[in-house]
Amino acid sequence: MFLQSTFLKYTKIPLACLLISLVLYASFAYDLVRTEPTKLILLYLSLFVVAYILKKSGGFNFGFLVLASVLVRLIFLPAVPNLSQDFYRFIWDGQMLGVGFNPYLTTPDFQMDLGIMSNFPNQVELYNGMGKLSSSHYTNYPPINQILFYIGNLFPGQSITSSVIGMRLLIIAADIGTLWFGKKLLENLKLPPSRIWFYVLNPFIVIEFTGNLHFEGVMIFFLVWSLYLLQSGKWKWAAVMLACSISVKLIPLMFLPIFFWWFTKEKSQRIPDLKKLFVFYSIVLITTVILFLPFFSIEFIDNYTQTVGLWFSNFEFNASIYYLAREIGYLITGYNEIKIIGKILPIIAILIILYLSFFRKNNNLPTLAKSILLAFTCYLFLSTTVHPWYISTLVVLCLFTDYRYPIVWSIVIVLSYLSYISIGTADKSEKLWIVALEYAIVFGVFIYEVILNKRLKI
Repeated sequence: MFLQSTFLKYTKIPLACLLISLVLYASFAYDLVRTEPTKLILLYLSLFVVAYILKKSGGFNFGFLVLASVLVRLIFLPAVPNLSQDFYRFIWDGQMLGVGFNPYLTTPDFQMDLGIMSNFPNQVELYNGMGKLSSSHYTNYPPINQILFYIGNLFPGQSITSSVIGMRLLIIAADIGTLWFGKKLLENLKLPPSRIWFYVLNPFIVIEFTGNLHFEGVMIFFLVWSLYLLQSGKWKWAAVMLACSISVKLIPLMFLPIFFWWFTKEKSQRIPDLKKLFVFYSIVLITTVILFLPFFSIEFIDNYTQTVGLWFSNFEFNASIYYLAREIGYLITGYNEIKIIGKILPIIAILIILYLSFFRKNNNLPTLAKSILLAFTCYLFLSTTVHPWYISTLVVLCLFTDYRYPIVWSIVIVLSYLSYISIGTADKSEKLWIVALEYAIVFGVFIYEVILNKRLKI
């Protein structure tokens, strides 16, 4: 009856848009190869067009939004991700836990040199699928992520597809949780709850999380839950949820200084309540340490810090300011100076974060969300590596602010998949003109909204 009453309230246009979306997502999931750039971009943009028409014609009905969100995600359920191979490593790490091994202590290369384990399903297929870059490095996924990899592998069956289904169900559940707490937080802030639509039915979010199995969706779920609890005055539980978010992906660690002024509610207060602030930070850090403890060893620390450090000094993809600095380095020295530039740019990002932390009074949720949004944006602008799914945090945070440039970025980010594809060839080098096009649009909208203080209407 609930399904029937929900759908009957809608006109033919929204229902037709939902049906077309399901067909397009099915084509994306089962009939798309990453090396088909024309088809990729047409499907992607078509999904955004249909999503736009759906929102404009259907208004906001929470029941319909939940049903539509679940349906477009379930379309992907048995599909093997076609835009990312990271899921092979996710399954591998989960299988390592399943056979009683600490996934942080060995690389897949080392494990394969030891031989095939009889109780390690699909070991060869997983190793070949993850690629040389992943197999030669230690895992960098925090503990809750590792536990989710293990739980995903518990889904009935011994195939790669069964593991994919298990992990996909976890990500879908996290997205619905974000929908729930995101809507409640918007209502608490007296903001239109319909804004959550820009996250939960955003084709970028659906494809990157449910489609490509990236666990940023779980990190965002805990982050939004934490912000909701913080806004509700339950700051101790908010600290626990923030620690859980960190233990899925390390990204929220950089947000911690921005909470400095949160416990300053009176305008006359010149310093925050240092006792509450200390307890808040202590809960976050102690909970995070407790979650890491089952995997802890001296070798773990060495391996983990080594792997995390590689992202700043070895890897480069879809960068913006870094690529400009790299070209300057080539002109001066004739070499790629990533080792030097990769150390300088994070320092600049840290200085920006500290400025936003101590020189902006982030003692209410909209200001706090705006500062976190700007801090992480600057971090990504200065990064050597910006994979598409990294910007998902910006998409959810912008819902609680007046900025919409992350929504635009979620549309043009598809260009990053084209930047290393040559039609009909095996060349996978980045096409810098495509990267430049992507960032010309993003920086243009960012400057329009943030620096010129204009409101972009979407």
